[in-house]
Amino acid sequence: MPFELPELPYAKDALAPHISATTFEFHHGKHHKAYVDNMNKLIDGTPHAEKSLEEIIQAAHTEANAGLFNNAAQVWNHTFFWNSMKPNGGGAPTGELADRINHAFGSLDQFKEAFKQAGITQFGSGWAWLVLDHGDLKITKTANADLPLVHGQTALLTCDVWEHAYYLDFQNRRPDFLQTYLDHLVNWDFAAANLAQAA
Repeated sequence: MPFELPELPYAKDALAPHISATTFEFHHGKHHKAYVDNMNKLIDGTPHAEKSLEEIIQAAHTEANAGLFNNAAQVWNHTFFWNSMKPNGGGAPTGELADRINHAFGSLDQFKEAFKQAGITQFGSGWAWLVLDHGDLKITKTANADLPLVHGQTALLTCDVWEHAYYLDFQNRRPDFLQTYLDHLVNWDFAAANLAQAA
């Protein structure tokens, strides 16, 4: 069966005024859908058609199949990004995740600053990530479609810093978008669940 565009985990106006319904109409309804459609065309009639999305990403990376990798990885990245946010998000993590962040970065505020800097300094298009890397929490950034999965890391959270993620709402103010993501949108419950699953 071909892959389908995953539904957003909330209504497309649920993150307003921070991210508008118009942004989701383009970002989810056009960009994310195009990656799904392109990937389906590329795997149709090949052994990849029987694989999971993660298996396709790993295989395309191993085979240096850039077209398939870019589209499949962007399908995964966007689905993960939608879940990295929630209405009335932000605030502070609790439990083990809070303890791990304090241990790795010194404090939540220091984590936020480091995560924001990762997103700001990602030249051009890409992603900022909180990952679990061999048992340690780390902040990473990746270019274009690249993702922690192919680097032996477990993603806990991500923020999309491709311009189409924020331009309608923030224009060229990427730092403001990242701050808004951290203060009002980030889904700590999702990150904590990913951490617990990786343990």
